[in-house]
Formats: sequence, structure tokens, C-alpha cells
Amino acid sequence: MKRPLRAVLVAVLAVAVQALMVAAFTWPAARVAPRHVPIVVAGPAPAVASVAQRLDAERRGAFEVERRPDEAAARRALADREAYGAIVVGPAGPRVLVASAASPTIAQLLTQMSQQLSGRAAPAPPDVVAADRDDPRGAAFGALVLPLVMSSLVGGVLLVFLAGAAGWRLAGLVTFAVGGGLVTAAIVGGGLSVVPGAYLEIAGVVGLTVLAVSGAVVGLGAVMGRAGLGLAAAVMMLLANPLSGVTSAPELLPRPWGAIGQGMPAGAGGTLLRSVAFFDGARAGSPLTVLLVWSATGLLLLGLGALRDRRRTGAHEVAGRGAQALADADT
Repeated sequence: MKRPLRAVLVAVLAVAVQALMVAAFTWPAARVAPRHVPIVVAGPAPAVASVAQRLDAERRGAFEVERRPDEAAARRALADREAYGAIVVGPAGPRVLVASAASPTIAQLLTQMSQQLSGRAAPAPPDVVAADRDDPRGAAFGALVLPLVMSSLVGGVLLVFLAGAAGWRLAGLVTFAVGGGLVTAAIVGGGLSVVPGAYLEIAGVVGLTVLAVSGAVVGLGAVMGRAGLGLAAAVMMLLANPLSGVTSAPELLPRPWGAIGQGMPAGAGGTLLRSVAFFDGARAGSPLTVLLVWSATGLLLLGLGALRDRRRTGAHEVAGRGAQALADADT
């Protein structure tokens, strides 16, 4: 192929990749809106039904309402991460509770809704589970995921090209995950103080997220070679990261993309980190399972790639010995 034509084709490919990345990262943000956001309404059954009907009429499909008997039960629901907010119906009218640690974006939405429900200017609603005071809007927390995914991708690629045998790649993965978890937890927890919680727990969540991403890269690279690395990069960067919902909430993304994002390491890692940092591990089972499945799948693929390479090496050795035996017979 002539060089001018090759240059044009490379430029066209670069434009296509750029367009895909721009669309992947901006489309979810441009379509952020509440979609079946879990909230609770506390109070007598008739009052709860009236509030639920009003919400459905004004914001159809925006909220998924569950009833609780009183404010104490509503607060427990927020602390257990069963809902993003609550509406408590009392003699003075409806009153909103929020949990900004679950999603500052939804907390802001519910704060605006509290004024609409009361029909007058209202003070800021009580924050049952507040975001970190050094990161009240969750900007730093949301910014954590992209560099974590990118560095895990780079680490996985380096292990594929530089670590050699499967055993060394496995050792590199474990070292990378443990070290990455410890260092990142020290930065975001101790240094920047934007993620509260026990240091080792935060380090464990980050390390498992690193292992899920880099393990997928190494595993696909072991089985599919360069094509596997490209596939892993595309999935993690163009799907997992923009669909993670970390900067807003999975329920604010168009369906079913929010749920798909929670089935990938970036979304599951962000959700698990929130649960461990702010909610004492409430609702941690599902994201933890997702990360474990991704990690185990990556390690399984790494093992399958090593087994295939060993068989190929054995076949080549057998063929070489046969050729040598024939050569010796001829002499």
C-alpha cells in the first residue's frame, strides 16, 4: 500500500475512534435523568399513596416508591442503602431526607423536590448519610474511576508484553493489585481525605477492582494475543467507564445501560467503594460478586492461554524429536 493512501486510512481510523470515544463518554452524561430511583415514603398509608400518585403524575417513571411506617424506618432504609432518599409525611406536610453519600446528584434533585412538595422555600433537608466533608459534591470520588481503569489497563498490557511466562504474569497481577490498592487508598483516604473508612478495607476494594480490570486484560491477551488486548481496552474504556454511574448514579443513566455498567469492573468497583466507605458494607454483595467473577475469569483465561502454549510447545518438541530421529536414521 502506498504511503499517502496508508496515511489517509490511518487518519480516517483515528477519526472513527475519536468519534466513538466522544460519543461513549458524552452520551450517558447528556441523558442523565431519574429513572426508577428507589426512594421511601414514610407515614400513614393514605398519605403515602397520595405522595406516590403525585410523584408519578409529575415525574412519571422517575421514582420507585416503597412505604415505611415512620421516620426512623426511613432513616434505616437510607443507612442500609435501600433507597437514595425519603419523604416523611407528617402533620406539617411532607419532609425530605437525603443520603448524599449514595449520590450527591440525586441528593440535589431531592433537595429541589422538597421545595416543590412544600410549596415554599425550605431549608436543606437532613442528610442521613452525608458525603465526605472534603468532597461534598462527590467530584473527587467520581474522578477516581477513570485513572484507576486506565492505569489498570496499562498495567495489564505491560504484564502481557514484559512478564513472559504465565506464572510471572500471575505474580505481577497479584503484586500490582495489592500495591495499587495500598497506594491508592493512602492517597484518597489519608492524603486527600475524600474517601472515609478503614484503610485496609478501602485498599481491598481498590485492589480487587485493579485485579478485575488488569486480570481481564492479561487473560484476554493470553488467549487472543493483540486482538484480546484491543478487545479489553475497548470494553473497559468505551463501555465500563462511561456506564459506571460513579459520577451520578446507575439509575440516572438510560436503561439498560446503567445496569450493564454495574456488571462491569468500573461500576461495580465504584458501588462497592461507596458501600464500604460510607455505608458499613451495606449492599456490598452484588458488586463484590461482579468483581470476583471478573477477576476469576481473567485468571482462568490466563491459565487456559498457558495450557495452550504448553501444548503447542510440547507438540513442537515432539515434532522436532521426530525430525531428528529421521535425520539420524538417514545417516
